[in-house]
Amino acid sequence: MRKVKVAFFAEILFEDKDGASRTMFQLIKRISSDRFEFMFIYGEGPDQLLNFRSLKIPTLTIPSNKNYTLCLPSLVQQKLIRQLTQFNPDIIHIATPSLLGHFAAKFAQKHHIPIITIYHTHFISYIAYYFKKLPFLIEPIKKLISVKKKSFYNRCDYIYVPSNTIRKELINYGIQASKMQLWERGIDSKIFNPKKNDPELLKQITGNSLPTLLFASRLVWEKNLQTLFRIYHRIQSRNIACNFIVAGDGQARAECEKEMKGAIFMGQLSHETLAIIYASSSLFIFPSISETYGNVVLEAMASGLPCVIASGGGSQDLIQNGVNGYSCEPDNEEEYADRIETLLTNKTLYQQFREAGLHKSEKLNWDHLAAIYFDDLEHLGKLPYIYKLTS
Repeated sequence: MRKVKVAFFAEILFEDKDGASRTMFQLIKRISSDRFEFMFIYGEGPDQLLNFRSLKIPTLTIPSNKNYTLCLPSLVQQKLIRQLTQFNPDIIHIATPSLLGHFAAKFAQKHHIPIITIYHTHFISYIAYYFKKLPFLIEPIKKLISVKKKSFYNRCDYIYVPSNTIRKELINYGIQASKMQLWERGIDSKIFNPKKNDPELLKQITGNSLPTLLFASRLVWEKNLQTLFRIYHRIQSRNIACNFIVAGDGQARAECEKEMKGAIFMGQLSHETLAIIYASSSLFIFPSISETYGNVVLEAMASGLPCVIASGGGSQDLIQNGVNGYSCEPDNEEEYADRIETLLTNKTLYQQFREAGLHKSEKLNWDHLAAIYFDDLEHLGKLPYIYKLTS
């Protein structure tokens, strides 16, 4: 049987870089060498990605976010075209509508190769944070990005979207609904589960046996950190007896530590350590409205942790308010504090949310989601010859 050839374009291919990278690696680690042949084109990542054909692209550090880089395909354009032509892909997978993504889309369109993409990052929601000191630029830049986004995604054949909230937003931007397919995110229940609960370890970390509120995320401004600060201060002013743990790192960490002096900052944690912290904490707090999905919310639910989150972005689709968690007005610290206090005092409701969250997470399985992706690749890869680089 002829293998389907896939050219996979991504800015970053380090597995634990962020939620998008972890999602991609859930697929990469499940590639069947009997069915597919992959070529990876990327900027930041190992020199050789597992045993796959790998081509690294020169990068530039993004000035507004030094944790991320941008690929510059124009610097190696001829080499890239030559290697792609030699590989002769049946399908192009594009991770993001970056310079590299637009190069890949242009190449695919020129040679009638179908494009598949997963909507990982809701860039437009970041603009208000990155341009807060230049507010007059926010709306013009949002309009420009929405035009570029519409142009890019309407060139794709399949667009996997993680939530109905994001799907509706993309339709409003003018992206064709027929191209979109709901494709949620999975959870590895072997890693994230309530059995990882370790109260003694948590006591060593906090120095007490009080309830523990957990925030786990990259510490960057688009995670609505200003609201997190206000939630923290409101909890203190109400004298709610609890610990506050922050798991994660990023460019805003110093400011977070300054604003939340009594919080415990653990930095970037391995999956195994983070799983223990999830399962050992009492509540998960997440005010971000920039998520396309909210992997951390699902990880918390799978760990038996009731969630109090913002009613915004893709994360809100995971929470049925008052049934398996609470969703609050994104910037209303009073509402967050009310919900936190309710769950810390109402054991019946706490247990209801815990059980409902576990039930929700059990339905989301990476093997099932990966099977959908690979079956779609096979379907696209076997379309008539007009979709091939050479007949």
